[in-house]
Amino acid sequence: MLSIDNVTKNYGKFAVLQNVSLDFDKGICAFLAPNGAGKTTLIKMLTTLIFPTKGEIFWNGTEITSLGESYRDLLGYLPQEFGYYKGYTPRKYLQYLAALKGVENAERRIDELLEAVALSDVKDKKMRKFSGGMIQRIGIAQALLNDPQILLLDEPTSGLDPKERVRLRNIISGLAKDRIIIFSTHIVSDIETIANTIIMLKDHRVLYAGAPAKVTEKIKNKTFEIPVGSKLPSGAVYLSERISERGPAVRLVWDSDTEIPENAISVEPGLEDAFLYIYRDDKD
Repeated sequence: MLSIDNVTKNYGKFAVLQNVSLDFDKGICAFLAPNGAGKTTLIKMLTTLIFPTKGEIFWNGTEITSLGESYRDLLGYLPQEFGYYKGYTPRKYLQYLAALKGVENAERRIDELLEAVALSDVKDKKMRKFSGGMIQRIGIAQALLNDPQILLLDEPTSGLDPKERVRLRNIISGLAKDRIIIFSTHIVSDIETIANTIIMLKDHRVLYAGAPAKVTEKIKNKTFEIPVGSKLPSGAVYLSERISERGPAVRLVWDSDTEIPENAISVEPGLEDAFLYIYRDDKD
């Protein structure tokens, strides 16, 4: 088990994270929060790229910095942006990294991974003309070279088109059976269908850690739609506008004891509704 115990991270007088305690087991855990909430900082501490100001991180009961290289051998890591040589082919790039990591039976492992990320047909083509989604899949492959027990993915679907996001989510889901997968995102649809656990960060602390379905309980029976152009009632929290079965509608949370307008239709809240409600006061 991977555990974070009362971790705080400061940069000078600015606190990025405060008193964070979390446990991770096999499966998919997603950090869901707006940009700047501390997701990347937390992942970098798990990789030992940076260290807590206060508190400790443990792997199976042992503090990770004391484990040194043996802990890093357990990790696979895909940062938001990773370096690669555009003149390399996927095969050559993975051969290079496998040599650095000391991966045994590297050629067989590389072929398996390129097949898993659906890039076998371009494994000997140079990467300079690859799409963003193809590059991200290569990033997933390099993170899996050492068959890690802990896979850390920082905003892995950022900048991808919807088709590539779905493809990448499917790959991540298929890897979760026998390892810990932790990934960060601010895109709600990335985690609605694949995460066992979500962690929401707000005001430098853990706001929620648990099943995705339970996040919406706070606004259950409080979420409504009214037609676009209607006066926003007093006590309503605006969430978004969308096309519903009844036409263009404003989605809102009724956070008041005042009477609900006759044209308001009760709707089942989704994770996106909960996200917008929880972070409604955050500045972009």
